[in-house]
Amino acid sequence: MNLDLTGKRALVCGSSQGIGRAAAMELALLGASITLVARNEESLKAVVEHLPADDTESHHYLITDFNYPEQLKMVLDDYLKDHAIDILINNTGGPAAGKAIDAKIEEFTKAFISHLICNQILVQAVTPAMKRQGFGRIINIISTSVKTPLAGLGVSNTIRGAVASWAKTLATELAPFGITVNNVLPGFTMTARLESLINSRAENEDLNYEQIKQQMIESIPAKRIGEAEEVAAAIAFLASPAAAYINGINLPVDGGRTPSL
Repeated sequence: MNLDLTGKRALVCGSSQGIGRAAAMELALLGASITLVARNEESLKAVVEHLPADDTESHHYLITDFNYPEQLKMVLDDYLKDHAIDILINNTGGPAAGKAIDAKIEEFTKAFISHLICNQILVQAVTPAMKRQGFGRIINIISTSVKTPLAGLGVSNTIRGAVASWAKTLATELAPFGITVNNVLPGFTMTARLESLINSRAENEDLNYEQIKQQMIESIPAKRIGEAEEVAAAIAFLASPAAAYINGINLPVDGGRTPSL
């Protein structure tokens, strides 16, 4: 099975921590050169220093904030003058928890911009080079809420669904050029995002952190919370040459928790 990414460059968004960071590490282990994208330069520097590298790999980072899509576009335009991207990992922190009925219009707008609009900017920026070389991988890190909406995540459920439909549409449009578009759907994964959600639920339900965490574990057939590295392994496979005929899918990585097919 060909998992070799030597000579490929992967642009990994939200890669200063969590699943994004784990994905960058896994792709580098397969031989890819990595371009990290996030807001915090110190965190990005720390990740670059820990990425595995040999003589064929060179790692970079870009500083930008997905709340400001024009800033993202300028940073990309400048970087892509001298670099071509083979693999794009779209990954953005989720909106705050809360019921859909209580959400302000501004919350939907902000989430739509930072997820779908910025994803569109990224795809439009990197696909010309992918088309020329006849190879491309676009992988969107979304959520199992794409299959089953999650209670208390009204804005997130809404925007994640939009991103999944956008991605499925792109998958059919880009397939003739050797470009695949797939979505990875993490379930409960031990990241800063999950810790924030546990704390929020604990406060709202008048329970403590461990009680909420145990409730989550009980809802997972595997009876444990996943690790970022396990999600990263799925991302890396979909990015590889071995996954060339996998296109337009939603892949849950959730220990079997999602009840739908």
